[in-house]
Amino acid sequence: MIALFKQKSPANIIILLIFGLLIKMPLFLYPKAIKTGPKDEKLYDFIVTLLSKSPDGSGFAASIVCFLLLYAQALMINYLINEQRMTTKQTYLPAMSFLLITSLFPEWNFLSSPLMASFFIVLSFIKLFRLYNVGIASGAIFNIGLLLGTASFIYFPSLAYTLCIFLGLMILRPFKINEVVLLLLGILTPYYFLAVYLFLAGDLSLQNILPNIIFRINPIPATLWVAVAVALIGIPFLSGGYFIQAQLGKMLIQVRKNWSILLLYLVISLIIPLGSGTDSLQHWVIAAAPFAAFHASAYLYPGKMIIPLILFVTTVIFIFFRQYGIPLWRL
Repeated sequence: MIALFKQKSPANIIILLIFGLLIKMPLFLYPKAIKTGPKDEKLYDFIVTLLSKSPDGSGFAASIVCFLLLYAQALMINYLINEQRMTTKQTYLPAMSFLLITSLFPEWNFLSSPLMASFFIVLSFIKLFRLYNVGIASGAIFNIGLLLGTASFIYFPSLAYTLCIFLGLMILRPFKINEVVLLLLGILTPYYFLAVYLFLAGDLSLQNILPNIIFRINPIPATLWVAVAVALIGIPFLSGGYFIQAQLGKMLIQVRKNWSILLLYLVISLIIPLGSGTDSLQHWVIAAAPFAAFHASAYLYPGKMIIPLILFVTTVIFIFFRQYGIPLWRL
């Protein structure tokens, strides 16, 4: 399977789809009705309301939407890595890694506001990385802000990525105050239209525009399943980071900057869920995309394929037993 995804072939899009369907089969075998939570915003509430009108009460319909989001994000992170030449070879390993990572926790296989917001966040980084050496980028920067604003309408903590995008602009381009203003205007645009709607409806107030922000650090659930899953994310990440560091000297300056921004993307993605005020692992799915970029290098660069093969087989076996709830050991 690794050898297949090492090739940049159009057929891999279909193979990736089949691989995704197989590895995420429990998503369709055990559909779960979606409910909104305190961190879910207005746009997500509206989408869940639409899905709840399906005959199964949003269960199977939500599973289809969730799989499409996961598959689309896998292709998007793969496109990002290949378009920017961030590895020495163009492959489908980032997409494969993303589908593997999001299967390690059952909570990441169900529709949620962080998963939906992640779609817009990844798209904003694709547009950000295209800004290097672009003369006039006003429209693109505004669109990046608009994507972040839309993501915050689904999952409000997504606004934290404004810092990452801002620093990314500073890294990729000379500082221009008008570009920063355009970014902020793009972020505020969805809130402007919401304020106009509330004004016409006679419900305009700050409470109806901004959500109640609650910052409370909750511990991660301490189980053996979680520990093994974290290890299967951490080990390939460290391995991939080592190989990327070893290749940095051969990379273009633009690629080095992109990797530094991607690392910042990962750091912010790991900080945001800490203040979610809940012990649910659902909120951590926003870190899957940047992790996938580093995991891909762990499968690509080793000279001997035995280690990547062991990582892949171990991960697939763990996913199989975890997703189907087969008790291999006492938790």
